[in-house]
Amino acid sequence: MANYQVLSPDGFPIEREKNYKSINTAKKAVNKWKFNYLTQGYYSSQKYGKIDWRILPDYCEIIKLQN
Repeated sequence: MANYQVLSPDGFPIEREKNYKSINTAKKAVNKWKFNYLTQGYYSSQKYGKIDWRILPDYCEIIKLQN
C-alpha cells in the first residue's frame, strides 16, 4: 500500500511525521489545513508571496513515498 505526503508551497510537510494512506485522504488534509490561514486571509510563502487561503491547495504538492 502506498503512502503519501503533502508538501506546503514552500516544500515542507503540512503535518510533521504524518503520511496518508490515499490521495483522497491527503487532499482532505490539505483542505482542512488551509483553514489555519482563514483569519489571516493568506499563507505567506517565500517562493510565491501571499497566497489567498482559498486557493492554497493549488500550491500544495502531494507526493508518493517510497515503501
